[in-house]
Amino acid sequence: MTLMTAMQIDAPGRPLRRVQREVPRPGPGELLVRVVACGVCRTDLHVLDGEVAATYPIIPGHEIVGHVIEAGAGTEGFAPGQRVGIPWLGHTCGACSYCRAGQENLCDHPRFTGATRDGGYATHVIADTRYCFALPDGFSDVEAAPLLCAGLIGWRALRLAGEGRRLGLYGFGAAAHILAQVALWQGREVYAFTREGDGEAQAFARSLGCVWAGASSERPPEPLDAALIFAPVGALVPLALKALRKGGRCVCAGIHMSDIPAFPYADLWEERHILSVANLTREDGVSFLEIAQQAGIRTVTEAFPLEEANAALERLRSGALTGAAVLVP
Repeated sequence: MTLMTAMQIDAPGRPLRRVQREVPRPGPGELLVRVVACGVCRTDLHVLDGEVAATYPIIPGHEIVGHVIEAGAGTEGFAPGQRVGIPWLGHTCGACSYCRAGQENLCDHPRFTGATRDGGYATHVIADTRYCFALPDGFSDVEAAPLLCAGLIGWRALRLAGEGRRLGLYGFGAAAHILAQVALWQGREVYAFTREGDGEAQAFARSLGCVWAGASSERPPEPLDAALIFAPVGALVPLALKALRKGGRCVCAGIHMSDIPAFPYADLWEERHILSVANLTREDGVSFLEIAQQAGIRTVTEAFPLEEANAALERLRSGALTGAAVLVP
C-alpha cells in the first residue's frame, strides 16, 4: 500500500492535522496528480472557520500545481508526467439551467476543490480532467500556484468591472498584486487600498506601478470607474461606493464577506452598481493563463513546507504576508 501525506481539517475551527492516507486511484475521467505546489488562499481560512459550505474532514487547497501520475479510463487531454493546474471549481453537473446557459460557475450541483472534494494540501490529489488546465512554461511551480485562484478570481472580477480606466483595489494581497499587473499592462490606472497604517503593503503596491496607495478609509485623488473588493470586509462596500464616479461599479470578489452595513441611498444613486463574483468558468482559466503569459505577470510568493500549513494560514489571517503563501510538499 502506497501512502500519501496531507494536512486535514477534521472539523470547523480546528487546526489542520497531519495525516497519512492510501494514495487514491483515479476513476473514469479523473487524474491522479502528484502535488508540487499549492497556494494558500483566503477561502481556505473560510473553510477552516466554517464560513463556507464544506464536507469534513477535508483536505483544503485549490491553487494546485502538479504532475499527472495516472489517468483514469476514458481520460483525454493529459499524459503522465504533464504539468497541470487544478482550480477551485472541481466539477459541475452539466445539466442544470446554468450549465446549459454557459454559466457553469453558478451550477446547481457543483463540487469545489478543497471544500467538497479533497484538495492540494497533500502530496497527491484526484482531479476531474475537465477542470484541469495546462500551465504556461514561463512560470515556476511556486509562481504558478497563485494564478489558479487569486489570479482567476481577480480576472473574473476585472471582466465584471468593465472597461473603466481608473480601478481601485481594496485589500492588496495575493489577488490584487496579480490583478494590478494585468490592469497596468492593459493601460489602466490602479489605486491600491490597504489596512490602516500598512505602509509596507502601500509601498509594495507603488513598486508594482500603482499610481496611488493609501488606507481603505481614504478617498482616492480621482473618482474611480470601478472598485474591486478582495478583503472579506463588508464595511468596505460603502467606502468604495463613495469613491466611485456616477455609473461606477463595485465588485465584491470574495466567496465570503462580513455583513454590509447600512449606507445612504445617495451613495448608490446615479446608477452605481454592486456586483458579486461567484467561482469561475473554465473559459476564465484558459483566457487568464494566456493573458498572464502575455502580460509577463510575476507573482510574489513565500514558500512554506506542507507541514507548516497552519503557520501559513495564520500569516495570511494576520495580514503579515506580502503577495501569496505557497505550500511545497
